[in-house]
Amino acid sequence: MSKKLVAYFSASGVTGSVAKTLAEAAGADLYEIRPEVPYTRADLNWMDKKARSSVEMNDPSYRPALADKDAKVEDYDVIFLGFPIWWYVAPTIINTFLESYDFSGKKIILFATSGGSGFGKTVERLKGSCPGAVLMEGRMMNGGLSEKTLSDWVDSLGV
Repeated sequence: MSKKLVAYFSASGVTGSVAKTLAEAAGADLYEIRPEVPYTRADLNWMDKKARSSVEMNDPSYRPALADKDAKVEDYDVIFLGFPIWWYVAPTIINTFLESYDFSGKKIILFATSGGSGFGKTVERLKGSCPGAVLMEGRMMNGGLSEKTLSDWVDSLGV
């Protein structure tokens, strides 16, 4: 049986709630990816082109700093990586996280929350940040998914 980690970034708490349920369902450890400078409500106003999230997402090379780098990914075989979808892709802090560790030989299964979009080009945009890893599009997790539903999903993955 593989050792599993649920690592997640949650700007508003939605993805965090899903991540906690997934960790329970998967029998996985939980790790929150936190930015060095937390996002405010104004930072997340996607209607404002000068808002922090808009500025970051308009520059794919931007890498927000992490609050810490103590995820101990070397201890895990499978990493469920969760985040909200911003502008049809993962927030650039996910690239920062992936580039901060060696994921060689690890299986990374993505999950995301969104107000309405799917994964878009997320896998394509993240692949270069985790060379040597197997990166898989997992599933969108909008709405209140039960622990049973998530447990069944994890079992279907064979991890």
